[in-house]
Amino acid sequence: MVNELADGLVLASGYLSPAEQADLVAEIRQVVAAAPLYRPVMPRFGRPFSVQMSNCGPLGWVSDKSGYRYQATHPVSGAPWPDIPERVAKIWQDLSGYGGPAECCLINFYDDDAKMGLHRDENEEVFDAPVVSVSLGDEALFRFGGPERKDPTKSFRLMSGDVLIMGGASRLSYHGVDRIYPGTSSLLKDGGRLNLTLRRVRKV
Repeated sequence: MVNELADGLVLASGYLSPAEQADLVAEIRQVVAAAPLYRPVMPRFGRPFSVQMSNCGPLGWVSDKSGYRYQATHPVSGAPWPDIPERVAKIWQDLSGYGGPAECCLINFYDDDAKMGLHRDENEEVFDAPVVSVSLGDEALFRFGGPERKDPTKSFRLMSGDVLIMGGASRLSYHGVDRIYPGTSSLLKDGGRLNLTLRRVRKV
């Protein structure tokens, strides 16, 4: 079921079947074997994120004391990021409505206590492409606001297999994850939530 929750904010509930979710997790495990999850830190003060991250695609999003940016290599190993799996690239192709491929798939792993504060995805060179976000594993409470941090927010649950598209007027809106609901999915062997965030960084 597809619902437009706000101008440009579209939720494809249950877009991936349980079998498709399991296949996707297996492919992401291969990506993470080549580009291990690591815990980035916030700019300037170096406070660790509560989520662990990795990337695949030509570019990966990273954060360290020097700031937020995209780069072609893993910040710990120095190796190039693995390719985006075809199964993931097809989600972008089918749902983004954009005329070029995704350049970055940011992989976030949330354990039971992890959160993501309100932020905007604004480190890209262009904003005409949407952000496509895939939820796998335990449910999360997602919060979404407007283009200013002070704007009112609304919250809703994201479930395993959901895909959220943030485009148009919602592309630069503030959003975050307030909490994880442990035990709401058996997809990941040890629990937790995987979030795949597909982005276009440069102009086609």
